[in-house]
Amino acid sequence: MRWTLPSDRVPEAWFNVVPHLPGPLRPPLHPATREPIGPDDLAPLFPMALIGQEMTADPWVDIPGEVLDVLKLWRPTPLVRAERLEQALRTPARIYYKDESVSPAGSHKPNTAVPQAFYNRSEGVKRLTTETGAGQWGSALGFATSLFDMECKVYMVRASFEQKPYRRVMMEVWGADVEPSPVDDPTHPGSLGSAISDAVRDAAGREDSHYSLGSVLNHVLLHQTVIGLEAKEQLRDAGEERPDLVIGCCGGGSNLGGLALPFVGDPDVAMLAVEPSSCPTLTAGRLDYDFGDTAGMTPLLSMYTLGHEFIPPPIHAGGLRYHGDAPIISNLVEHGRMQAVAYPQGKVFDAAVQFARTQGTIPAPETAHAIRAVIDEALAAKERSEEKVILFGYSGHGLLDLGAYDDYLHGRLADS
Repeated sequence: MRWTLPSDRVPEAWFNVVPHLPGPLRPPLHPATREPIGPDDLAPLFPMALIGQEMTADPWVDIPGEVLDVLKLWRPTPLVRAERLEQALRTPARIYYKDESVSPAGSHKPNTAVPQAFYNRSEGVKRLTTETGAGQWGSALGFATSLFDMECKVYMVRASFEQKPYRRVMMEVWGADVEPSPVDDPTHPGSLGSAISDAVRDAAGREDSHYSLGSVLNHVLLHQTVIGLEAKEQLRDAGEERPDLVIGCCGGGSNLGGLALPFVGDPDVAMLAVEPSSCPTLTAGRLDYDFGDTAGMTPLLSMYTLGHEFIPPPIHAGGLRYHGDAPIISNLVEHGRMQAVAYPQGKVFDAAVQFARTQGTIPAPETAHAIRAVIDEALAAKERSEEKVILFGYSGHGLLDLGAYDDYLHGRLADS
Protein backbone atom coordinates (compact mmCIF):
# COMPACT_ATOMS: atom_id res chain seq x y z
CA MET A 1 0.00 0.00 0.00
CA ARG A 2 1.15 3.52 -0.81
CA TRP A 3 0.19 6.89 0.60
CA THR A 4 0.79 9.91 -1.58
CA LEU A 5 0.09 13.60 -1.13
CA PRO A 6 -0.63 16.19 -3.85
CA SER A 7 2.12 18.60 -4.84
CA ASP A 8 0.47 21.46 -2.95
CA ARG A 9 1.15 19.55 0.28
CA VAL A 10 4.94 19.86 0.10
CA PRO A 11 6.00 21.43 3.42
CA GLU A 12 6.39 25.20 3.11
CA ALA A 13 8.89 25.48 5.98
CA TRP A 14 11.81 23.40 7.21
CA PHE A 15 11.80 22.10 10.78
CA ASN A 16 14.78 23.23 12.87
CA VAL A 17 15.57 20.66 15.56
CA VAL A 18 18.19 22.79 17.35
CA PRO A 19 15.74 24.25 19.92
CA HIS A 20 14.56 20.69 20.69
CA LEU A 21 17.91 18.94 21.18
CA PRO A 22 18.56 17.29 24.56
CA GLY A 23 21.67 19.43 25.03
CA PRO A 24 23.17 22.55 23.44
CA LEU A 25 25.29 22.17 20.31
CA ARG A 26 28.95 22.97 20.79
CA PRO A 27 30.03 25.74 18.39
CA PRO A 28 32.30 25.05 15.42
CA LEU A 29 35.85 26.28 15.92
CA HIS A 30 38.17 28.19 13.59
CA PRO A 31 40.85 25.81 12.20
CA ALA A 32 43.69 28.21 13.06
CA THR A 33 42.64 29.95 16.28
CA ARG A 34 40.43 27.18 17.74
CA GLU A 35 37.97 29.92 18.73
CA PRO A 36 34.25 29.81 17.85
CA ILE A 37 33.71 30.90 14.27
CA GLY A 38 31.41 33.69 13.12
CA PRO A 39 29.58 34.42 9.87
CA ASP A 40 32.55 36.26 8.35
CA ASP A 41 34.71 33.17 8.75
CA LEU A 42 32.31 31.13 6.62
CA ALA A 43 31.57 33.79 4.00
CA PRO A 44 34.37 32.74 1.59
CA LEU A 45 32.70 29.33 1.18
CA PHE A 46 28.96 29.79 1.77
CA PRO A 47 26.26 32.35 0.97
CA MET A 48 24.95 34.39 3.88
CA ALA A 49 21.51 32.78 3.69
CA LEU A 50 22.98 29.35 4.40
CA ILE A 51 25.27 30.73 7.09
CA GLY A 52 22.20 32.17 8.77
CA GLN A 53 20.45 28.80 8.58
CA GLU A 54 23.53 27.12 10.00
CA MET A 55 23.36 29.27 13.12
CA THR A 56 19.64 29.98 13.56
CA ALA A 57 17.62 28.92 16.58
CA ASP A 58 14.30 29.72 14.89
CA PRO A 59 12.01 26.68 15.13
CA TRP A 60 10.91 26.98 11.48
CA VAL A 61 12.61 28.34 8.35
CA ASP A 62 10.46 29.25 5.34
CA ILE A 63 11.21 27.49 2.05
CA PRO A 64 11.54 29.97 -0.85
CA GLY A 65 8.89 29.69 -3.54
CA GLU A 66 11.46 29.06 -6.28
CA VAL A 67 12.84 26.13 -4.28
CA LEU A 68 9.34 24.75 -3.71
CA ASP A 69 8.65 24.91 -7.44
CA VAL A 70 11.59 22.57 -8.07
CA LEU A 71 10.87 20.25 -5.16
CA LYS A 72 7.38 19.75 -6.54
CA LEU A 73 8.88 18.00 -9.56
CA TRP A 74 8.96 14.86 -7.36
CA ARG A 75 7.66 15.80 -3.90
CA PRO A 76 5.84 14.75 -1.84
CA THR A 77 7.45 11.32 -2.08
CA PRO A 78 5.39 8.18 -1.37
CA LEU A 79 5.09 6.41 1.95
CA VAL A 80 4.93 2.67 1.30
CA ARG A 81 4.00 -0.20 3.57
CA ALA A 82 6.32 -3.15 3.02
CA GLU A 83 3.59 -5.77 3.36
CA ARG A 84 5.32 -8.43 1.28
CA LEU A 85 8.45 -8.13 3.43
CA GLU A 86 6.28 -8.36 6.55
CA GLN A 87 4.70 -11.54 5.21
CA ALA A 88 8.06 -13.08 4.34
CA LEU A 89 9.32 -12.37 7.85
CA ARG A 90 6.02 -13.46 9.43
CA THR A 91 6.31 -10.51 11.76
CA PRO A 92 3.49 -8.66 13.51
CA ALA A 93 5.49 -5.46 12.99
CA ARG A 94 4.13 -2.97 10.47
CA ILE A 95 6.93 -1.69 8.26
CA TYR A 96 6.71 1.60 6.34
CA TYR A 97 9.33 3.31 4.23
CA LYS A 98 9.64 6.82 2.83
CA ASP A 99 10.68 6.39 -0.79
CA GLU A 100 13.23 9.07 -1.67
CA SER A 101 14.41 7.11 -4.72
CA VAL A 102 11.81 8.84 -6.89
CA SER A 103 13.80 12.09 -7.15
CA PRO A 104 15.51 12.87 -10.48
CA ALA A 105 18.86 11.89 -9.00
CA GLY A 106 17.43 8.74 -7.40
CA SER A 107 18.03 9.67 -3.77
CA HIS A 108 17.20 12.13 -0.98
CA LYS A 109 20.14 14.38 -1.83
CA PRO A 110 18.32 16.90 -4.10
CA ASN A 111 16.30 18.06 -1.07
CA THR A 112 19.31 20.11 -0.03
CA ALA A 113 21.12 20.45 -3.37
CA VAL A 114 18.27 22.54 -4.78
CA PRO A 115 18.15 25.16 -1.99
CA GLN A 116 21.94 25.31 -1.84
CA ALA A 117 22.15 26.05 -5.56
CA PHE A 118 19.30 28.56 -5.26
CA TYR A 119 20.83 30.55 -2.40
CA ASN A 120 24.26 30.62 -4.04
CA ARG A 121 22.87 31.79 -7.37
CA SER A 122 20.81 34.45 -5.56
CA GLU A 123 24.06 35.93 -4.25
CA GLY A 124 25.69 35.91 -7.69
CA VAL A 125 27.81 32.78 -7.32
CA LYS A 126 28.38 31.13 -10.70
CA ARG A 127 30.19 27.94 -9.75
CA LEU A 128 29.98 25.35 -6.96
CA THR A 129 32.57 22.78 -5.94
CA THR A 130 31.86 19.68 -3.90
CA GLU A 131 32.94 16.19 -2.97
CA THR A 132 31.04 12.96 -3.45
CA GLY A 133 31.51 9.39 -2.26
CA ALA A 134 29.17 6.97 -4.00
CA GLY A 135 28.08 9.74 -6.35
CA GLN A 136 24.57 10.40 -5.07
CA TRP A 137 25.45 13.84 -3.70
CA GLY A 138 27.50 14.81 -6.74
CA SER A 139 24.68 13.83 -9.09
CA ALA A 140 22.15 15.74 -6.97
CA LEU A 141 24.24 18.91 -7.04
CA GLY A 142 24.86 18.48 -10.77
CA PHE A 143 21.09 18.27 -11.26
CA ALA A 144 20.46 21.35 -9.09
CA THR A 145 23.14 23.53 -10.66
CA SER A 146 21.89 22.67 -14.13
CA LEU A 147 18.46 24.08 -13.19
CA PHE A 148 19.99 27.32 -11.94
CA ASP A 149 22.48 27.72 -14.81
CA MET A 150 25.60 27.25 -12.69
CA GLU A 151 28.86 25.36 -13.15
CA CYS A 152 29.59 22.38 -10.94
CA LYS A 153 32.91 20.75 -10.14
CA VAL A 154 32.75 17.39 -8.34
CA TYR A 155 35.69 15.67 -6.66
CA MET A 156 34.70 12.00 -6.43
CA VAL A 157 36.38 9.54 -4.06
CA ARG A 158 38.65 7.56 -6.37
CA ALA A 159 37.45 4.11 -5.21
CA SER A 160 33.87 5.06 -6.09
CA PHE A 161 34.97 6.81 -9.28
CA GLU A 162 36.34 3.46 -10.43
CA GLN A 163 33.51 1.30 -9.00
CA LYS A 164 30.59 3.42 -10.21
CA PRO A 165 31.29 4.85 -13.69
CA TYR A 166 27.63 5.51 -14.44
CA ARG A 167 27.37 7.85 -11.46
CA ARG A 168 30.04 9.92 -13.18
CA VAL A 169 28.09 9.77 -16.43
CA MET A 170 24.93 10.95 -14.65
CA MET A 171 26.79 13.97 -13.27
CA GLU A 172 28.24 14.76 -16.68
CA VAL A 173 24.81 14.55 -18.33
CA TRP A 174 23.76 17.40 -16.01
CA GLY A 175 26.87 19.35 -16.93
CA ALA A 176 29.13 18.68 -13.95
CA ASP A 177 32.89 18.25 -14.31
CA VAL A 178 33.98 15.16 -12.34
CA GLU A 179 37.52 14.41 -11.19
CA PRO A 180 38.79 11.52 -9.02
CA SER A 181 40.16 12.46 -5.61
CA PRO A 182 42.72 12.90 -4.21
CA VAL A 183 43.91 14.82 -7.24
CA ASP A 184 47.57 14.70 -6.22
CA ASP A 185 47.86 10.93 -5.73
CA PRO A 186 46.39 8.69 -8.45
CA THR A 187 47.29 5.55 -6.45
CA HIS A 188 45.26 6.53 -3.39
CA PRO A 189 41.73 5.05 -2.98
CA GLY A 190 40.55 8.35 -1.53
CA SER A 191 38.15 9.32 1.22
CA LEU A 192 35.41 11.86 1.66
CA GLY A 193 37.79 13.83 3.87
CA SER A 194 40.39 14.14 1.12
CA ALA A 195 37.71 14.94 -1.48
CA ILE A 196 36.42 17.73 0.77
CA SER A 197 39.97 19.10 0.96
CA ASP A 198 40.18 19.15 -2.85
CA ALA A 199 36.80 20.87 -3.18
CA VAL A 200 37.43 23.47 -0.45
CA ARG A 201 40.86 24.26 -1.86
CA ASP A 202 39.32 24.77 -5.31
CA ALA A 203 36.51 27.05 -4.08
CA ALA A 204 38.79 29.12 -1.85
CA GLY A 205 41.07 29.84 -4.80
CA ARG A 206 38.40 31.32 -7.10
CA GLU A 207 36.23 34.40 -6.63
CA ASP A 208 33.40 32.98 -8.72
CA SER A 209 33.07 29.80 -6.63
CA HIS A 210 31.57 28.58 -3.38
CA TYR A 211 31.75 25.19 -1.73
CA SER A 212 28.68 22.99 -1.21
CA LEU A 213 28.38 20.14 1.30
CA GLY A 214 25.88 17.28 1.04
CA SER A 215 25.68 16.22 4.68
CA VAL A 216 26.87 16.92 8.26
CA LEU A 217 26.14 20.65 8.55
CA ASN A 218 23.05 21.99 10.31
CA HIS A 219 21.56 23.64 7.24
CA VAL A 220 21.83 20.40 5.25
CA LEU A 221 19.87 18.42 7.84
CA LEU A 222 17.40 21.33 8.03
CA HIS A 223 16.64 21.06 4.31
CA GLN A 224 16.14 17.31 4.57
CA THR A 225 13.36 17.58 7.17
CA VAL A 226 10.80 17.72 4.37
CA ILE A 227 11.13 13.91 4.47
CA GLY A 228 10.01 13.49 8.05
CA LEU A 229 7.39 16.22 7.88
CA GLU A 230 5.69 14.49 4.97
CA ALA A 231 6.05 11.09 6.64
CA LYS A 232 4.25 12.28 9.78
CA GLU A 233 1.26 13.38 7.72
CA GLN A 234 1.26 10.21 5.63
CA LEU A 235 1.44 7.95 8.67
CA ARG A 236 -1.67 9.63 10.01
CA ASP A 237 -3.36 8.94 6.67
CA ALA A 238 -2.31 5.30 7.09
CA GLY A 239 -4.02 5.18 10.46
CA GLU A 240 -0.86 5.21 12.58
CA GLU A 241 -0.55 7.57 15.53
CA ARG A 242 3.24 7.50 15.36
CA PRO A 243 6.10 5.13 14.56
CA ASP A 244 7.59 3.21 17.46
CA LEU A 245 10.98 3.22 15.76
CA VAL A 246 12.58 5.35 13.03
CA ILE A 247 15.56 3.81 11.25
CA GLY A 248 17.96 5.35 8.76
CA CYS A 249 21.38 4.61 7.31
CA CYS A 250 23.99 7.05 8.53
CA GLY A 251 27.20 8.30 6.99
CA GLY A 252 27.19 12.03 7.67
CA GLY A 253 23.58 11.99 8.82
CA SER A 254 21.46 13.90 6.29
CA ASN A 255 19.08 11.09 5.28
CA LEU A 256 18.70 9.87 8.86
CA GLY A 257 18.24 13.40 10.18
CA GLY A 258 15.75 14.35 7.49
CA LEU A 259 13.47 11.48 8.44
CA ALA A 260 14.02 11.37 12.21
CA LEU A 261 14.41 14.98 13.37
CA PRO A 262 10.71 15.93 13.09
CA PHE A 263 10.03 13.10 15.59
CA VAL A 264 12.62 14.20 18.19
CA GLY A 265 10.01 15.91 20.36
CA ASP A 266 8.00 12.70 20.80
CA PRO A 267 9.61 10.59 23.56
CA ASP A 268 7.63 7.52 22.44
CA VAL A 269 9.51 7.40 19.12
CA ALA A 270 12.85 5.59 19.27
CA MET A 271 15.57 6.31 16.69
CA LEU A 272 18.26 4.08 15.26
CA ALA A 273 21.27 5.04 13.13
CA VAL A 274 22.78 2.27 11.00
CA GLU A 275 26.35 2.45 9.75
CA PRO A 276 28.91 0.14 8.12
CA SER A 277 31.21 -1.75 10.49
CA SER A 278 34.11 -0.69 8.25
CA CYS A 279 33.45 2.98 9.12
CA PRO A 280 31.78 2.81 12.57
CA THR A 281 31.86 6.42 13.67
CA LEU A 282 28.92 6.35 16.08
CA THR A 283 29.55 2.87 17.45
CA ALA A 284 33.36 2.97 17.73
CA GLY A 285 34.42 6.60 17.24
CA ARG A 286 35.17 9.20 19.89
CA LEU A 287 33.19 12.35 20.60
CA ASP A 288 35.62 15.17 19.96
CA TYR A 289 36.35 18.28 17.94
CA ASP A 290 37.73 17.27 14.57
CA PHE A 291 38.28 18.67 11.09
CA GLY A 292 35.74 17.87 8.40
CA ASP A 293 38.52 17.24 5.86
CA THR A 294 41.82 15.42 5.71
CA ALA A 295 43.99 18.50 5.17
CA GLY A 296 42.56 20.38 8.18
CA MET A 297 41.21 23.34 6.19
CA THR A 298 37.62 23.28 7.46
CA PRO A 299 36.24 24.42 10.83
CA LEU A 300 36.45 21.88 13.63
CA LEU A 301 33.10 20.32 14.52
CA SER A 302 32.04 18.51 17.69
CA MET A 303 31.16 15.05 16.44
CA TYR A 304 31.74 11.35 16.77
CA THR A 305 34.82 10.76 14.66
CA LEU A 306 37.36 8.14 13.66
CA GLY A 307 39.87 10.92 13.00
CA HIS A 308 40.07 13.15 9.94
CA GLU A 309 43.01 11.15 8.56
CA PHE A 310 41.01 7.89 8.65
CA ILE A 311 40.94 6.16 5.26
CA PRO A 312 38.11 3.60 5.07
CA PRO A 313 38.29 0.45 2.97
CA PRO A 314 36.69 0.82 -0.47
CA ILE A 315 33.35 -0.82 0.41
CA HIS A 316 30.46 -0.45 -2.00
CA ALA A 317 28.42 1.81 0.31
CA GLY A 318 30.59 4.75 -0.68
CA GLY A 319 28.18 7.30 0.75
CA LEU A 320 28.64 5.94 4.29
CA ARG A 321 32.43 6.21 4.44
CA TYR A 322 32.77 9.61 6.13
CA HIS A 323 35.03 9.76 9.18
CA GLY A 324 32.59 11.81 11.29
CA ASP A 325 28.91 12.48 11.88
CA ALA A 326 26.73 15.56 11.89
CA PRO A 327 26.94 17.50 15.17
CA ILE A 328 23.15 17.23 15.47
CA ILE A 329 23.22 13.43 15.12
CA SER A 330 26.20 13.25 17.47
CA ASN A 331 24.30 15.32 20.04
CA LEU A 332 21.33 12.95 19.93
CA VAL A 333 23.55 9.88 20.33
CA GLU A 334 25.61 11.50 23.08
CA HIS A 335 22.51 12.18 25.15
CA GLY A 336 20.93 8.79 24.50
CA ARG A 337 18.07 10.09 22.36
CA MET A 338 19.28 8.02 19.40
CA GLN A 339 20.94 4.61 19.30
CA ALA A 340 23.39 3.26 16.71
CA VAL A 341 24.35 -0.12 15.24
CA ALA A 342 26.94 -1.22 12.66
CA TYR A 343 26.86 -4.07 10.11
CA PRO A 344 29.38 -5.66 7.72
CA GLN A 345 28.46 -5.33 4.07
CA GLY A 346 27.81 -9.04 3.58
CA LYS A 347 24.86 -8.98 5.97
CA VAL A 348 23.74 -5.71 4.41
CA PHE A 349 23.56 -7.25 0.94
CA ASP A 350 21.73 -10.28 2.34
CA ALA A 351 19.02 -7.86 3.46
CA ALA A 352 19.11 -5.90 0.20
CA VAL A 353 18.44 -9.01 -1.87
CA GLN A 354 15.68 -10.18 0.46
CA PHE A 355 14.03 -6.77 0.12
CA ALA A 356 14.36 -6.82 -3.68
CA ARG A 357 12.86 -10.31 -3.88
CA THR A 358 9.86 -9.36 -1.75
CA GLN A 359 9.16 -5.68 -2.42
CA GLY A 360 10.58 -5.62 -5.95
CA THR A 361 12.82 -2.55 -5.88
CA ILE A 362 16.62 -2.73 -5.66
CA PRO A 363 17.98 -0.50 -2.88
CA ALA A 364 21.24 1.42 -2.88
CA PRO A 365 23.94 -0.23 -0.73
CA GLU A 366 23.61 2.69 1.72
CA THR A 367 19.85 2.17 2.00
CA ALA A 368 20.37 -1.55 2.52
CA HIS A 369 22.03 -0.81 5.87
CA ALA A 370 18.72 0.52 7.13
CA ILE A 371 16.91 -2.48 5.66
CA ARG A 372 19.24 -4.85 7.53
CA ALA A 373 18.30 -3.19 10.81
CA VAL A 374 14.61 -3.16 9.87
CA ILE A 375 14.63 -6.91 9.26
CA ASP A 376 16.41 -7.56 12.56
CA GLU A 377 13.98 -5.34 14.46
CA ALA A 378 10.99 -6.96 12.77
CA LEU A 379 12.26 -10.44 13.68
CA ALA A 380 12.80 -9.31 17.26
CA ALA A 381 9.22 -8.03 17.30
CA LYS A 382 8.13 -11.46 16.04
CA GLU A 383 9.88 -13.16 18.96
CA ARG A 384 8.09 -10.82 21.40
CA SER A 385 4.75 -10.98 19.53
CA GLU A 386 4.90 -7.18 19.42
CA GLU A 387 2.88 -5.09 16.96
CA LYS A 388 5.61 -2.55 16.41
CA VAL A 389 5.41 0.26 13.83
CA ILE A 390 8.75 0.68 12.08
CA LEU A 391 9.48 3.59 9.73
CA PHE A 392 12.67 3.66 7.70
CA GLY A 393 14.24 5.83 5.06
CA TYR A 394 14.50 4.34 1.58
CA SER A 395 17.21 6.86 0.77
CA GLY A 396 17.95 5.80 -2.80
CA HIS A 397 17.74 3.11 -5.46
CA GLY A 398 20.57 0.78 -6.45
CA LEU A 399 20.15 0.76 -10.21
CA LEU A 400 23.59 2.31 -10.65
CA ASP A 401 25.11 -0.04 -8.05
CA LEU A 402 24.60 -3.31 -9.89
CA GLY A 403 28.32 -4.01 -9.91
CA ALA A 404 28.10 -4.41 -6.14
CA TYR A 405 25.19 -6.81 -6.51
CA ASP A 406 27.12 -8.75 -9.13
CA ASP A 407 30.02 -9.12 -6.69
CA TYR A 408 27.63 -10.25 -3.95
CA LEU A 409 25.79 -12.78 -6.10
CA HIS A 410 29.02 -14.32 -7.39
CA GLY A 411 30.95 -14.50 -4.12
CA ARG A 412 33.35 -11.63 -4.76
CA LEU A 413 32.06 -9.25 -2.08
CA ALA A 414 34.55 -8.81 0.74
CA ASP A 415 32.84 -8.67 4.13
CA SER A 416 34.86 -5.68 5.31
